Amino acid sequence: MIDVVMCIRRKPDVDADEFHRYWLAEHGERVKRAAATIGAVRYVQYHTIDTGLEAIVQESRGGPADRFDGIAVISFLSLDDMAAKGAEPDALAIAEQLLADESAFIDHATSLIWFTEHHDLL
Repeated sequence: MIDVVMCIRRKPDVDADEFHRYWLAEHGERVKRAAATIGAVRYVQYHTIDTGLEAIVQESRGGPADRFDGIAVISFLSLDDMAAKGAEPDALAIAEQLLADESAFIDHATSLIWFTEHHDLL
C-alpha cells in the first residue's frame, strides 16, 4: 500500500473552524467522489484539536512550538497502480480540480507532502 501523506496548514486568512468544516464537509466529499477515478482506496483526515497538552508534550521532546492544522492520508494499492490510474485523462482533470479546491483553504507553501509505504503492525 502506498500512502500520500499531507501535513496541512490552513491559509492565514481562513478561520480555524471554517477550515475544519470545509476540509471535512466540502473537500472531503470531493475526494470521496473522485476516489475511483484517481485509484484511491482509502482517505483519512486527521483534524488537530486543542487539548492543552500539546505544548507539554512538545516541550518534553524538545520539539518546535508550531504545528499543523491536520494531516491527510490518501492510499493507493501500489505505486504502479497510482501512476497508471493518475495518468488517465479523467484522473488528471480531477487532480487539477482538487488542487484548485485545496488552494482555497490550504497554505501549500507551509504544508508538507510525501509518499510512504505503510506497514500495519497492529
